[in-house]
Amino acid sequence: MSDWITALEGRRKSEDRIDFDTPDPAREALDATVVTPLIHLGVLDVIGSGAGKFLQGQTSAQVDLANGDFAPLTCFCTAKGRMLANAQLLRVAPDHYRLILHRGLIETLGSHLKKFAPFYKSELKVRDDLALIGLIGKEAKALAEVRFDLVPPAIWHQAGDENVQLLAHPGTQPRLLACLPIPAAQELVARLTPQASLVGNAVWCLHDIQAGLAWLTPQHQDALLPQMINWEALGGISFKKGCYTGQEVVARAHFRGQVKKRLARAQLEGDRVPALGTPLLDENGKSQGEVLAAEMDAYGQPEILAVTSTRGEEIGPLSVDGQPVKLMKLPYPIERLDPESLALA
Repeated sequence: MSDWITALEGRRKSEDRIDFDTPDPAREALDATVVTPLIHLGVLDVIGSGAGKFLQGQTSAQVDLANGDFAPLTCFCTAKGRMLANAQLLRVAPDHYRLILHRGLIETLGSHLKKFAPFYKSELKVRDDLALIGLIGKEAKALAEVRFDLVPPAIWHQAGDENVQLLAHPGTQPRLLACLPIPAAQELVARLTPQASLVGNAVWCLHDIQAGLAWLTPQHQDALLPQMINWEALGGISFKKGCYTGQEVVARAHFRGQVKKRLARAQLEGDRVPALGTPLLDENGKSQGEVLAAEMDAYGQPEILAVTSTRGEEIGPLSVDGQPVKLMKLPYPIERLDPESLALA
């Protein structure tokens, strides 16, 4: 555990989970404002005179849209269209791009991209010197404006400079993500905690689930098409750009309607949070999908995101780990959302 996390007196439950002594953190995020270290996420920088051109050939985003204001969702695929990682793409300075993604995928994605970076006079840097902090709740925007002296941006946009970036993410409550050097993060948390309860990052992950936003983990690397996590419905794929690795497969799946599995949101009628990869079983015990994310909600019931068959009601009742599945409505329509239109928001 890094020194700054240790200083917060948190309990690391796993490599990507930390907890604090807040009695009911999920409820606290509903009724008040909370702050959390996002230790499950990490930062990978792409720097160099050809960084933009390099990324344009590797990622589903239209890189020119990442202009220091709009910070699009994106993904990196194999030649077969399976995702190696999904991420948010920022431009923090000319010839300097930043990727925020699950920490467990940074090493493998970096190793993959390093094979091509030298041809574009670019380099990749894992930024272990940076911290990611999440703010959730009614006063999140007001607190951020005071502490950063920045007007909080629109969703999937950024504010700030080379040293501090402030991002807005979707959710049932206002959500802001700050990326900043570790010493500044430690000071920021100390200044925020009188107004915002310090909670574990499971709360942030729960709000991702409720927003229908799945971040790929090592459990599902190289296994899913972007459309299987509704990435085009979130603006994470540009169908107006040129070629990138996996583009032909991703485009064919879209234009021919060949996606047979989709991301679904559900609540389990039980009290056990399933492990990632746990299958969704039909009445005959046949797997109809598997869990991508799972957290306990404010009412003591597990909520999940799962990739499952698009046949829906034809399949009949499903269960996860012996717990009946209650499908819930996603907060967005399953239809193409072009990032070019989002950039204008």
